Amino acid sequence: MGFVVLICLLKTTQFLASAVAAFLSSAPTLDTDLLLDGFSNKRFYGQFQTFTLPLLVLPLLLTSTRRSIKVGLFCLTSLWWMIAISGGTRGTWLGMAAAVAVTFCLGRAGRRWAGWQLGAASAGLLLFTLLFSVLPGLLSIEVSNFAGDRLTTSLSAREILWQQAWEMIKERPLLGFGPMHFADTWNAVAAHPHQAILQWACEWGIPSTLCVAGLALYGLSTTAVLLRKRALSLEPVDLMRLCLFASLIGALTQSMVDGVIVMPYSQLWLAIIVGWLLALHEWQTTPRPPHIALSRAWLVCLTLATGMIFYTIVRDLPDMDARKQQFSEEFGGRYLPRFWMQGVIADPPGR
Repeated sequence: MGFVVLICLLKTTQFLASAVAAFLSSAPTLDTDLLLDGFSNKRFYGQFQTFTLPLLVLPLLLTSTRRSIKVGLFCLTSLWWMIAISGGTRGTWLGMAAAVAVTFCLGRAGRRWAGWQLGAASAGLLLFTLLFSVLPGLLSIEVSNFAGDRLTTSLSAREILWQQAWEMIKERPLLGFGPMHFADTWNAVAAHPHQAILQWACEWGIPSTLCVAGLALYGLSTTAVLLRKRALSLEPVDLMRLCLFASLIGALTQSMVDGVIVMPYSQLWLAIIVGWLLALHEWQTTPRPPHIALSRAWLVCLTLATGMIFYTIVRDLPDMDARKQQFSEEFGGRYLPRFWMQGVIADPPGR
């Protein structure tokens, strides 16, 4: 938990330092996108905030936390909300709204969590208004990429991606086209449909999608029942479970309009949150001790998989510039979001 607070503190410090430098530069225009450093796309920044915003509230829920620490963490959470608002990632706003709505229905602890989030969000909105609306107006500075302009119902061309995914589902409903094959069907918008269910269905098939969705719903409902049962508990483990559950709800909601299950950094945080929840879960039966041979077999498989990834990176990295140029000549358009930068996994037609 301390690591999460440290990361958020460092990113908040970087954002504030960039904002101060922008105001002191006397430039006529302030581009808020330039303040969001560290991610190749500010939407990935928003996904990271969706995972971490629910976790920052944990120390505020603990009775053992000193008052001075609570004040500092509330300020940090409010600033983290200000950054989330200034980034203009509507998926983050939607995910956090869903998390607040769901946790509010989980008893006293959930209502306390929702109250802290609403308080921090309100403070963050006030800070955002002062920093990017009132102050620029007083200094005659024009703000570009203003988050207020994102308050629309536009799908931002997602309907094109969703239509493509739907056509792929209808063409191969049972087994799908295979993993990452949505990216193989090039379009001018993006390499993934920005919708987790549609992506899984078009690449893995409808039966697989139903199985995954069923497992997810079972896990969420089981955790929700446990949270309701422990709604009056002030134990750190129960409050930690609540924050992790809210983080997962927010991320899954955002995955309905964004690439949470696609981007590697978001995948890492998704695995951490789910694994953390599993570690805290109260199982009905005592888990059997791990089989030594099976554990070693898994370790060998993971080692081989890691080695394969490392080999691929070492093989492809020296020719990365040539691959970019080749992709530009053969396919045209901008590079699509994959770690090898072109997002196409098959040879172009005619080769």
